[in-house]
Amino acid sequence: MPKTVIIGAGSLVFSSRLTADILTYPALRDSHIALVDTDTERLEFAEKIARRIISEGGYTGARVTAHTDRREALQNTDYVIISILVGGYDAIESEIDIPMKYGIDQCIGDTLTPGGIMRCLRTLPVLEEIVHDIMEICPAAWVLNYTNPMSMLTWGMLDAGPDIRLVGLCHSVQGGAEEWAARLQVPPDEVNYICAGINHEAFYLRFEHNGEDLLPRIRELALKPEIWKGDTARMEYLKHFGYPVTESSGHVSEYNPWFRKDAETVARYCDNSESTWNGGHAFIKHLYNRPDWRETMRKMAEWETPVALERSKEYGSQIVNALESGEPTVVYGNVRNDGAIPNLPVDCVVEVPCLVDRNGLQPTAVGPLPSHLAAINKKQVEVQRLAVEAVQQRDPERVFQAMAMDPLTGMSCTLDQIRAMTRELMEAHAEWIPVMNGGLPGDQPLMYTRDAKWVEKHIDPWEANRQ
Repeated sequence: MPKTVIIGAGSLVFSSRLTADILTYPALRDSHIALVDTDTERLEFAEKIARRIISEGGYTGARVTAHTDRREALQNTDYVIISILVGGYDAIESEIDIPMKYGIDQCIGDTLTPGGIMRCLRTLPVLEEIVHDIMEICPAAWVLNYTNPMSMLTWGMLDAGPDIRLVGLCHSVQGGAEEWAARLQVPPDEVNYICAGINHEAFYLRFEHNGEDLLPRIRELALKPEIWKGDTARMEYLKHFGYPVTESSGHVSEYNPWFRKDAETVARYCDNSESTWNGGHAFIKHLYNRPDWRETMRKMAEWETPVALERSKEYGSQIVNALESGEPTVVYGNVRNDGAIPNLPVDCVVEVPCLVDRNGLQPTAVGPLPSHLAAINKKQVEVQRLAVEAVQQRDPERVFQAMAMDPLTGMSCTLDQIRAMTRELMEAHAEWIPVMNGGLPGDQPLMYTRDAKWVEKHIDPWEANRQ
């Protein structure tokens, strides 16, 4: 009976989806699923849903347990799956709204940008503690991290436990490939592709069907108005850089200085009328603001809203099955680079194809990215590095430096403004970042003045906030 611990099991759909997926495999149908969450009410719902999945699927040999103490749950564990949110909706709201006062317009803000950096500050210290528990209690367990900001957190976890068996997972690679297969009207299972880069900004370097190179057709489709309008930033990347990027336009629009310069460019490139994931302001707040979560989980537990028992495309269950049964599979995982992409830093976390079987998870050496794509990734990697170092060194000044190097933030603000915003964000998040011990970046003096006529004609949110 393999044992899988799911940390963060109180999420609305995540643990139920993973539980249903895992049990579809013959080698895993007698699994012990141990659910962990600090919210007892959500945990109780998650346990009821998991028990209903076991009952409805006829998995008579499976069992589920619920735990608020993760160390208890980790005893004799084979697999650990992590998806946590530290700070909840209140933290998300402030990390979107405070930067907006300074002209930084985020859509999702969970990977880079001020929102992603603050998530790293809140979440990495907790994940470091989880890594230490795993290395003490079940060091041979395989760990699958689904938590964003994926690259920052996986990087920090690997540093915290150099011997940990860890991979970071996302669904953007297989999801993006299925989108293009549908647009090209070819069966997704017949497409052969190679994708590489960093999480949320990896690129399809090869995309073929029956030996035909489909990239020329993909480049043509990017210019069709009916496709461009619902996926604008991604199509702009493709139009100008020549390769499809994995993540949605909402994500892509905020990782660079090109699409969210002002209200006009946001309206042009981030129109939400065609798709909610197309980059409209503060989409993440609408995604996470779920006052109906109790009713939603109750309906799932009572099977009024049944959980699909068919296996999804998520990689988590595929990895667990391949490790347990030896049946090989290929997934796209976030792992330490170590030369897999030689023109990205060797110590960063990259997203590359990985073979999984009883021998473990083996990343593929993809080779160098086209230089212009590597340049896009490198800018973001250095923001990730600074954010991880900020947590590791408990250094508020490193937080400011990460913010200053972020492409969207640097495009929107001066250094004085970024410093003031960083201080305000850290003050607002003080209860969720105890690792910083209340420390803030230094408040540096202004070295310029403005005359009254200039002030009358210009609105400076930083000045208004400072006053």
